[in-house]
Amino acid sequence: MAMPERPLRILHAVRAPVGGIIRHILDLASGQAERGHHVGILADSLTGGERAEAAFREIGPRMKLGIHRVPIHREPHPRDPITALRLLRIAYGLKLDVLHGHGAKAGAFIRIKGRSAKTIRVYTPHGGSLHYSPNSLKGAFYTRLERAVMNRTDLFLFESAFARDTYQRVVGVPRGLVRCVFNGVTADEFDPVPLADDATDLVYVGEFRHIKGADLLIEAVARLRADGKPVTLTLAGDGEETANLKALIDRLKLGDAVRFIGHVKARHGFSKGRLLVVPSRGDSMPYVVIEATAAGIPLLAAKVGGIPEILGPHTAGLFAPDSVGAMADAIEGALIDLDAARLAAKELRERIFTHFSQRAMVDGVLSGYRDAFEAG
Repeated sequence: MAMPERPLRILHAVRAPVGGIIRHILDLASGQAERGHHVGILADSLTGGERAEAAFREIGPRMKLGIHRVPIHREPHPRDPITALRLLRIAYGLKLDVLHGHGAKAGAFIRIKGRSAKTIRVYTPHGGSLHYSPNSLKGAFYTRLERAVMNRTDLFLFESAFARDTYQRVVGVPRGLVRCVFNGVTADEFDPVPLADDATDLVYVGEFRHIKGADLLIEAVARLRADGKPVTLTLAGDGEETANLKALIDRLKLGDAVRFIGHVKARHGFSKGRLLVVPSRGDSMPYVVIEATAAGIPLLAAKVGGIPEILGPHTAGLFAPDSVGAMADAIEGALIDLDAARLAAKELRERIFTHFSQRAMVDGVLSGYRDAFEAG
């Protein structure tokens, strides 16, 4: 089937409207609306809180197909079949050309829909279920689920080659089209971020989840201070691990060295440290790295997932993942010569401008839709 000549009718479906996944959807939906397409968003009503509500209020007037909130549980739940049918009923009523699921659960729901002569089914995994070991109980469940709906997908849009390769290794090689389209940031995010007067040596910006590794960074700070280096750290974020991180700081007696400033906008968080550290145990294509490098922020990051794809040839800022010692050594070296880190950040910014803009992301996604229509 050919891609319609008129504006496309597109619905983005996601479970939790938090973190990088909703950032991606908001930027993509906004960019598609600016191109004249009719776009809507469906998201879980159980999570996100006031931040999600504020984001949806802001983008709502541009979403001609509306903002739809339905309860979607994170774990497998007895109400999942009812939720899936409710989602598909909304999709049917909107007379869609593109039904685009983001993340494992919404991705599974949208692919319950059978093949259509008018609507393509698009799936972006965003890493989530791929981070579980296939040998774990959850990993085995999600792998079977992904495999069951894999060939009910007209187009896979991976945000990194890492995510694509992991999916094909763990789940299988889909019959549908497969494309990689990098996440992108908006033009104003390339503006420099002034350093705050109360900036600490290091800053972490993001969710407090085990996979994000903030605990490893705290332990690296403790190791450096035990070696006589009075390193300080700002933690900007919140999440399920907040209480555990505070307990760890108390146990390591780091109360004078580490501060929490809560959830803030990324650029405000960047201003609170001379060096951004991204200590993830696993990641696909983290927005925080793209945002920081776009703004020319000096950073260090674990060599995991799609992070090396963002940095390209600029590998000096990478350290071995899940290693407190490797992270501490990288931090010590960078703080000794911050001028070199700032210069590397300036050079990397040019790469981000070319490959990781919102415009390039929207172009790539729409091109993928077009190929899926033609293949159908």
